[in-house]
Amino acid sequence: MAQSTTASTEAPAGTSALTPALFKRLHPRPYLDRFLQEGVRPDGRPLGADAGEAVWRDASVNIGSISTAPSSALIRLGNTTLVCGITLEIAPPDITTPNQGFIVPNVDLPALCSPLFRPGPPSDEAQVLSTRLRDILIASNVLPLASLIIEPAKAAFVVYLDVVCLNFDGGILDAAVLACVGALKNLRLPKATWDPDTGATLCEPISEKAQGESIPLNPLPLSVTFGIFNGHLLPDPTLFESTLCTSHITIVVSSTTSKLLHVYQAGAPLFSAGADGVEGGGREQLKACIALARSRAKGLLEILA
Repeated sequence: MAQSTTASTEAPAGTSALTPALFKRLHPRPYLDRFLQEGVRPDGRPLGADAGEAVWRDASVNIGSISTAPSSALIRLGNTTLVCGITLEIAPPDITTPNQGFIVPNVDLPALCSPLFRPGPPSDEAQVLSTRLRDILIASNVLPLASLIIEPAKAAFVVYLDVVCLNFDGGILDAAVLACVGALKNLRLPKATWDPDTGATLCEPISEKAQGESIPLNPLPLSVTFGIFNGHLLPDPTLFESTLCTSHITIVVSSTTSKLLHVYQAGAPLFSAGADGVEGGGREQLKACIALARSRAKGLLEILA
């Protein structure tokens, strides 16, 4: 749990009537900068990679939170909360991949989760998150698509991963990846067979007698995001910190092998090449992010066990 901090947030001379909350709202950058100058972040986490697990927000996973779904997971990452529910469908495989099924993730950012979003069609951010989430799940091969085949070129399972954000406070991609792999770990597929005489798929519903088939998963992908503010590396930034950071880095690693799977970078570039072609401090920041992400992945894997 985050502890109260002692960093000074007093307003400059002539504005002493400002409360810390009002100062944070009117002068967010000086507000954050004053905390970081004291070596602490606004939510009480210490600044610096040597602080170990204390640099991360608390994370929790509740598997099977939706009783009507074949599998589900409720994730809390600090104040960010989201739920992932799985639904199944049977469809013909793609003609280019007749021996593979489908996995279709979708991220919903409803207006109730944050004032940043409005009712209506999916926002650009939601669509980008859905695309990145699919890239991570497909590239990591966490759920082998060949295991979703019922009959080659005839029938396959489609696994829909519907991720709904309940409270948005930063780290949404990290939480979405965690929710998806948590739900997939508990997924069982009903027994299905292809009837060549009728050209239809016969599916036996999961019940106490028919428990379905579990799918052996490959090493799980785990996502960890960092922000950079005034040269400070902020692991797992909150929404307030994220809006002020000039760069964001998301590292995706394998849960068991620590293999680097993806690196997403947004905002100002980390690497700066001088006249001699030598890169600046961005390389060291990237190395620090990868090392921290591998450490964080071990902790996240424990809560999924």
